[in-house]
Amino acid sequence: MENNHEILSEMNRLIAYIEEQNRRYYDEDAPVVSDYDYDRALRALEDLEADHPELKRPDSPTERVGGTPSEAFEKVNYTTPKLSLADAFSYDELRTFDSRIKKTVPNARYCLENKFDGLTVVLNYENGLFVRGSTRGDGSIGEDITANLKTIKRIPLRLTEPVTLEVRGEVLMFKAGFEALNAERDAAGEPLFANPRNAAAGSLRQLDPKLCAERPLDIFVFNLESAADLTFSSHDESLTYLKKLGFHVSPVKVYDSMAEIIAEIERMHTDGRDALPYEIDGMVIKVDDIAQREILGQTAKTPRWAIAYKFPPEEKETVVKDVTVQVGRTGALTPVAELEPVLLAGSTISRATLHNADYIAEKDIRIGDHVLIRKAGDVIPEVVRPLTEKRDGTQTVFDMPDTCPECGEMTVRLPGEAVTKCVNVNCPAQIFRRIVHFASRDAMNIEGLGPAVVRALMERKLIADIADIYALNNQREALIAIDKMGDKSADNLIQAIENSKSQPLSKLVFALGIPLVGQSGAKALAVHFGSMDAIAGASFDELTGIPDVGKRMAEAVIDFFENEANRRIITALKEAGLTMAEETPSQTDASLAGKTFVLTGTLPSMGRREAKALLESRGAKVSGSVSKKTDYVVAGENPGSKAEKAASLGVPIIDEQTLLSMTGQRN
Repeated sequence: MENNHEILSEMNRLIAYIEEQNRRYYDEDAPVVSDYDYDRALRALEDLEADHPELKRPDSPTERVGGTPSEAFEKVNYTTPKLSLADAFSYDELRTFDSRIKKTVPNARYCLENKFDGLTVVLNYENGLFVRGSTRGDGSIGEDITANLKTIKRIPLRLTEPVTLEVRGEVLMFKAGFEALNAERDAAGEPLFANPRNAAAGSLRQLDPKLCAERPLDIFVFNLESAADLTFSSHDESLTYLKKLGFHVSPVKVYDSMAEIIAEIERMHTDGRDALPYEIDGMVIKVDDIAQREILGQTAKTPRWAIAYKFPPEEKETVVKDVTVQVGRTGALTPVAELEPVLLAGSTISRATLHNADYIAEKDIRIGDHVLIRKAGDVIPEVVRPLTEKRDGTQTVFDMPDTCPECGEMTVRLPGEAVTKCVNVNCPAQIFRRIVHFASRDAMNIEGLGPAVVRALMERKLIADIADIYALNNQREALIAIDKMGDKSADNLIQAIENSKSQPLSKLVFALGIPLVGQSGAKALAVHFGSMDAIAGASFDELTGIPDVGKRMAEAVIDFFENEANRRIITALKEAGLTMAEETPSQTDASLAGKTFVLTGTLPSMGRREAKALLESRGAKVSGSVSKKTDYVVAGENPGSKAEKAASLGVPIIDEQTLLSMTGQRN
């Protein structure tokens, strides 16, 4: 990187990557990269910002502690921040941490604890009674999940002493409980959880506590956050007391030197980790003495007296028995390694995606190879590299097929593209995945029309494309006959299909599966053109005139609507009564058109998304940062720096009641 433009570009790329992983990890509980890779990206961004502070963005994720709370639960505002820990990836970094500590407190001793792979929660007790439990959220605002936490048997509802205190712990699922839960779901035909962490986090976010109670959740309490009229000289002493009160306390041991700690971490990484009945992804080192912690202090993000050592992603050796090919909804052919089953990070792995022909060639992966595999984000299996030293001449090179394995039509790979495609739009594999995508939550949100049901409908020739979905209301008896369907499920599916007709045009455009058109692109097309007919008739120049539409997307849109089969499907969807025009502010209420709002803090009765949707329905623009162009800042509880900046710029600051009055929601 030779100039500021290149440096800023790399910063922006890292920020986009980190924020996307934050969203998947904290908001969806569905990570797709390993913690190790995520933390490396964050470290790279921190290093760039340290070298070029003048380029640091005010919204950089290095300023954040965690994820945003879900809109589904009441908010909890913390009086003291629930900080995260600084990370270490090598023993040298631990030694550097030790040297820094010893310069200030030469006689420091350390506690060593497991770094659990679950969901952090905060528990509050008053006079010995459990009164509230919440997620850590973003460190300042969490989610109130008291009812769900009360279902966890290891969380005491009454302590052995009538004390008032706050503790922090990690809710997790033991390996045996996780395997049993997945076995039950498999027997019931339900989708399996990817790993214990996803299972624990997903269970805690069940809106019905009865469902949460059915899950084998556990907890380790690892810190005393605060306690009325109680003082302790050390962390070890406080945990001993918490155990006496009835908490399931994190195992902890005190060491005199960093050398002893490194030796124990090495032992845990090589031998002890797999023997544990639960998953850990590292170990935590904390200064034991509470007074010394006060001396060392903390930054805005992390305490200076603690650090988390992250284990590198676990890797296992296996054999590539074969390479098969899957066909996606756009016709893309994806090679998949069929592996000798191997236990990795808590689950048995027998398949791993190989992405495309270039990926296979670059890594030189062959059928019959011994390979190392790992899980990206402890979820998605991937091949790290082949063990070429174990080749014996029996291995064979894989070539992408010239014909589609599903329909037999010719495949093509266009110049400059990595993906090989089946160009037959009537390929049954493509149709299947297009229908699944069409019915998915982010598209038409047809609950009950998942992959298993779609496959059953296609096998019975009840549907052959997405338009056929809207004729299923005449096929009730045929639906009831499907295995595990029944009267109630059939009626619910028919109603869900009927409800989907009122989804906005932007959802329908996304649901059509136009190549390169994601959710934001679909929204931009719907808002700009206003109707399906206008989008279908748009020229290249008209399409590229939209800020969110590039040349390749414009070409993909034109190609899609020029296809006769696609036009027939859209005509059928029109006749079925689906929404073909986008409701715009001019059609409803454009009273705030041209105005820019910024939302900050926690509003009394509305979530951030609800407030944003309300403003946009009145034609307003909602921005994430305050500037001279901002017309109003809507401030709730704990508004933070945005309100301060608004005041310094003279931007009007209003509350929720004023916002509701401005939007006609309250007189």
